[in-house]
Amino acid sequence: MPTPCYNAVMEYKFTEYFEKEVLRKRPYLKKEWCVRVLQNPLRVEPQEGNRFRFWGVIDELGGSILRVITLEDKVTIHNAFPDRRFKL
Repeated sequence: MPTPCYNAVMEYKFTEYFEKEVLRKRPYLKKEWCVRVLQNPLRVEPQEGNRFRFWGVIDELGGSILRVITLEDKVTIHNAFPDRRFKL
């Protein structure tokens, strides 16, 4: 039986860019963390190109802020990276 975390990831989509480039460049990232940021963001704002930025704290990264970029549907994850310059 799938775990709840696995089920949450299944509700989201990931672009080919995310799968092939982002995870290759940042192998420490986990899809579950990206989903957690989308479900409990500190901040959300629109970005050019019909995309959205989400920020959230990831305890497993030492409390770092993870920025997650989605397509306009806010369900398809396109990019993610630690954001050292985030300010509330």
